[in-house]
Amino acid sequence: MAYGILRALRRANGVIAVLIGILLMACVAFVLADILLRQVGSTLGGTDEISGYVMAIATSWGMGYTLMELGHVRIDILRSRAQAQGRAVFDIVAMAALSGTITLIAWRAWPVLERSLSNGSRANTPLETPLALVQVPWLAGWVWFAIASWATLAAALMLLMRGNLVGSESAIGTMGELEALEK
Repeated sequence: MAYGILRALRRANGVIAVLIGILLMACVAFVLADILLRQVGSTLGGTDEISGYVMAIATSWGMGYTLMELGHVRIDILRSRAQAQGRAVFDIVAMAALSGTITLIAWRAWPVLERSLSNGSRANTPLETPLALVQVPWLAGWVWFAIASWATLAAALMLLMRGNLVGSESAIGTMGELEALEK
């Protein structure tokens, strides 16, 4: 079951990463088109605002993929010197702290969206973008990251309860410099 959870999360986050990549490429094309139009005295306008929105959405949704690829930065000076059981403890504590933090971020992001919805808030820019239009996918990305992190922690705990230290480490450990070079 633990490996099934991890496979499903990797698959879902892989699809999300591709979609975010497409969104980023579309944003790049939009900015390049604006740059080219500026050369002939015209502009699309709003490229800085739109690209900022795209980056916020891409960041919140990209965090789950980064989690599954063990790409989040962790200071592991103590962990690297510990035996397998010690590393497992450090990994569980780090994953629980990450899951709690992300849950808090997602929880505290809701009032931001709620306020924008109730006030009909718009950006104070020439585009006057309805803020909820951007905040809904932004918040959804944080919620997804929280769900993915708790599910990953649960899968790692299942593996640890079975005594599978290697499986747990591959799910929530760190990718050292040598491992990163091998990948």
